Order: sequence, then structure tokens, then C-alpha cells
Amino acid sequence: MNKNLQELIEVSLLDKEIDLMEPKIAQIRKNLTAKETEKEKKEILIADLNEEKNEYAILLTKCEETLAGASSKLEEITKKMTDVKTDKELKALNIEEEIAKEQITFQNSEIQRIEKLIQATEEKIQTSHQELAELDTQIQEIEGAISSEIDEIKKEQAEISKKKSTLVEKMDQKVVVFYEKVRKWAKSTSVVPVYKQACGGCFIRLNDRAYSELLKGDSVSTCPHCGRILFVEEMTH
Repeated sequence: MNKNLQELIEVSLLDKEIDLMEPKIAQIRKNLTAKETEKEKKEILIADLNEEKNEYAILLTKCEETLAGASSKLEEITKKMTDVKTDKELKALNIEEEIAKEQITFQNSEIQRIEKLIQATEEKIQTSHQELAELDTQIQEIEGAISSEIDEIKKEQAEISKKKSTLVEKMDQKVVVFYEKVRKWAKSTSVVPVYKQACGGCFIRLNDRAYSELLKGDSVSTCPHCGRILFVEEMTH
């Protein structure tokens, strides 16, 4: 078999081993990832609740300002009533007084409603902070439990990467660059065997001429349909 092709097969097998480590780590981190996602959602909820609380506070301030204005208006009307000279003036002041009292009653009611909303929101924020603290504790516990297992996998991954680097240093760098270009899109199927004269990546049958060239093993051959690097399994034995 062509030396470059043999080396490419070895490199691709090492890359496959490296790639397989990531799903293992992801599986181990599954519970941790779920808790981290839950924590992120809880933090967003707290931020939303704080924003909601601020909006209620603004409304409360406006209601208090309106209430203060209505109260001042009522005081003015009360003073004016002492100087009333005609029934027409009295009637007009009575109407203004009624409107001011209604405004005061409404604003007091609104203030009570908004204060209850603020209190309820504060309770939600407090509860959410407690839940967030519990999540932090759970995350720390999970991280402690899985850290050694993940470290072991990463150590194995590093050893395989080192083995790959040692092999790649000895290879024709043009071949390496070509392989990396294919790997960018083909991932772990960059170098594939041919099954029954068909590409092991795209599964399209090779024509007799292409298959004949591949069998010679004189150079690195690629699938004319998908561009993956091909080899015949018999050639590796």
C-alpha cells in the first residue's frame, strides 16, 4: 500500500478515537449541563423579576405623585369653600371636590394593588435566589464527583493527540494539509474503505476505471463523487 495512504489511515483512526472522547465527556457531564442550564434560566428569571419590580416601583411613584396632587387640590377646594358667595360657585366646587375625592380613592386603591404586586415579586425573587443557591451547591457536588473521570478521559485524549502529532510530523505535509481539508467537512469519515466497489462514505459505486486505479495503491485516491479519501480494506492486511 502507498505509504502516504497507510499513514492517513492511521491518522484518521487516531482522530476517530479523539472524536469519540467528546461524546463520553458530554455523557458524563449530562447532569451537570442540565443543572447549568437550569441555573442560567433561574438567573434570567431573577433579572426579569427585578425588572418587573422596577416597573412596579415607577408606577407606584406616579400614583403617589398623582395622589399628592389630588390631596393638594382637595385642600385648595376646602379653603375656597369658605369664600363661596353664590350657589353656582358652590356647585362647581362640589363637583371639583367629588372628582378629587374619587381620584384620591382610586390612587389609594392603585397604591395598595401595586404594593401587593411588589411584595409578591420580592417573594419570588427571594425564593429564586434560594433555589439558585441550591443549584450552585448541586453543581459543585456534581463537578467534584465527575472531575476525576473527565480528567482521565482528557488525559487519554491528550495521549492519543500526542501520538497523532508524532505521526503527522513524519508525514508529507502536503498530504496532511489535504487530509485536514477533507476532515473539515467529512469529520470522522474523511478516510473510508470501499465496500463492494462503493465508497464507504457516500455509498456511491465507483466506475471500473476509478476502482482499478484504487487497487493499484500507487497514490492517495479520492471518491470521484464525494471527495473522501479511499482505501481497499484488503490492502491494509
